[in-house]
Amino acid sequence: MTFKTVLAALALAFVPVIGSAACYGAHEEQVSTCADGMTYDTAQGACVVIAS
Repeated sequence: MTFKTVLAALALAFVPVIGSAACYGAHEEQVSTCADGMTYDTAQGACVVIAS
């Protein structure tokens, strides 16, 4: 095998590792759909009733 082939194979082997490392910790907050009459409060981290 040539040097370019080995280099390309190594690069392709590390693509999943680099991709998962770039995404690690980016999804700390999970947002769900709140029921009608409620909204998501980021400070509390939960759905709260909309004050009228």
